[in-house]
Amino acid sequence: MRLLYLIVSILFFNCLYAQTKFKVRQDETETWRSIYSLIDEKGKQLRVLDSSKYTMSFTIDHYGYFAVFGKKGFSGWVAIDANENILFEVYNTSHGEPSPDYLIENKIRIIDANAKIGFANEKGEVVIKPQFEIVTSFHNGKAIIGEKCRKVPWNAHANEGDCQHFSIVCERYGYINDKGEILKIGNYSFEYIMNEIGWKPHVPY
Repeated sequence: MRLLYLIVSILFFNCLYAQTKFKVRQDETETWRSIYSLIDEKGKQLRVLDSSKYTMSFTIDHYGYFAVFGKKGFSGWVAIDANENILFEVYNTSHGEPSPDYLIENKIRIIDANAKIGFANEKGEVVIKPQFEIVTSFHNGKAIIGEKCRKVPWNAHANEGDCQHFSIVCERYGYINDKGEILKIGNYSFEYIMNEIGWKPHVPY
């Protein structure tokens, strides 16, 4: 019975710890190497991250239940909790440059091993499992999705080694609600769906 109580207590403690709000503090050394620390809302240092594993953070000095990092061994971005557990990989919003997604209407786009896109909430919980080929952020509870998509390079004559930028063009467009339910999909243009639901891109302040 004591062992069972101990196990339950440990699990409960870990659950609470994972739900801790924290921010990332970045300190630079004399060699220009960045040291990242996780700091809770009371100013307590929770942990110092191994700088050989992390390349960049996009959530400096912002309190939340997860932080977004570039991590060696991953081609994109990962979200970690206060216990340094990887919660999910974060969708990169712009091809050809580092631009991880961020919370909009309490949802951040995530991506799985098959390049399917879904959403997590502010607590790092997956609320819409990755299933969409392409999907925008939410606006007024709706997001635009696309099917049968392809990348169209901005510069068709760029050299192979050049930094490449692409636009995404799909054969079919539609939209979903904030539960991930497809409300409409068909041979529509992006502009048609955008106008129908009054979707607008989010402009950060």
